[in-house]
Amino acid sequence: MYDYAPGKVDWLARNLPSEGELASRPTAGSFVRRDVATCQLDQPVGPVRERIDETPYGFALVLSPKGVLLGRLRRSALDGDPNAVAESVMEPGPTTVRPDTPAGEIAERLRKKDLKTAILSDPEGRLLGIVLRRELEADAV
Repeated sequence: MYDYAPGKVDWLARNLPSEGELASRPTAGSFVRRDVATCQLDQPVGPVRERIDETPYGFALVLSPKGVLLGRLRRSALDGDPNAVAESVMEPGPTTVRPDTPAGEIAERLRKKDLKTAILSDPEGRLLGIVLRRELEADAV
């Protein structure tokens, strides 16, 4: 037996396994993808641009050394000086969702805002990955 002191809500917000009546309900964490490009604040954007080009997404996520999400680098913002550091061209503090949010709810939010992806993070802001609206919507059919 193990008591998780922070509680059930914190447990689920970390995308940890659950059981019970609602455990089979699809959540954003059920669809998490970890293939997004990442970098750190002080990295030059030239190599980051190459990593973005190797993914199906048009952005990279800027992380602290401990994996906390700090910002987003859109591919279109990286066409300037390849030696510029990520911090100088990133969009700080992108919106995130918790992995225990119902998949249908995230799909609807993304649809209403005409967005293709959502970023998932844990309660400390550490990146868990991203989800794709098309995958969330396909599951709802």
